[in-house]
Amino acid sequence: MNQFGPSSFKVIPDVVKNLLIINGLFFLATFALKNTVNLEGILGLHYFDSDKFHPYQLITHMFMHGGMMHIFSNMFSLWMFGSTIENFWGGKKFLIYYLITGFGAAVVHYVVVHFQIQPTLDLIDQYLANPNLGNLDNLVGQHRFHINKYSDLDMQIAFSNFQSTIGSLNAFPNNTIALGDATAFLNQYREFYLGLPNIVGASGAVFGILLAFGMLFPNLELMFIFIPVPIKAKYLVLGYGAFELYRGIQNSMGDNIAHFAHLGGMLFGFILIKYWGKNRHNQNFS
Repeated sequence: MNQFGPSSFKVIPDVVKNLLIINGLFFLATFALKNTVNLEGILGLHYFDSDKFHPYQLITHMFMHGGMMHIFSNMFSLWMFGSTIENFWGGKKFLIYYLITGFGAAVVHYVVVHFQIQPTLDLIDQYLANPNLGNLDNLVGQHRFHINKYSDLDMQIAFSNFQSTIGSLNAFPNNTIALGDATAFLNQYREFYLGLPNIVGASGAVFGILLAFGMLFPNLELMFIFIPVPIKAKYLVLGYGAFELYRGIQNSMGDNIAHFAHLGGMLFGFILIKYWGKNRHNQNFS
């Protein structure tokens, strides 16, 4: 049976409804267990080369959120645009699209992360392969260590000791014990640094849904409180995509939004819709 649409229109169709419920339950669990279990660390998606990475995170990260505004904006957009898409496509096709765009968002994000963190990893590995004061000075001079009051307490203490070690080496460059302490810390820091990237949220899949809405209903005019005039869906999508690209390239300090994940969701959504369009007669989503 070939099925490209639902049998009836629903204000909140089944897949969207269940996604809203699952995201809500994960969000409640995050706060209910925050004093005992770090669910964001367990279920959020870590960098693939980190010892904190697990394959299940490729799915679970889509249901985790970092705060009330984060989950509200994603779930509101999922309902607003996703309901229309699911009513148009049907539940099974919509769910496949949702999961693939969420996965694609994560892949694109971490491809970008790889190129961002690799220069630092090269400096650390250069020192660990040849521990000497010159390589250590090169690393310390070029890298801002990502340790602050929110970091693990053991790492804060280790970093404080490392700073003292740097002072000792500046005063006594031939202090082999201090050099060994620096090496021990940087082995520890390398794993810590690899574990820092951690994305949570349904934003990648939601941006994929936004892209689908713009492609399927390009001339539909939308009204928003913050936009005084109607705007066609295709222009909203283009504008949003351009904004995310600008912010991603800008890479402002303190910006913890995964802009390239948003673009990855849109990219995978575009590819998937085009693929389905070319293979329309061979699809079976019953």
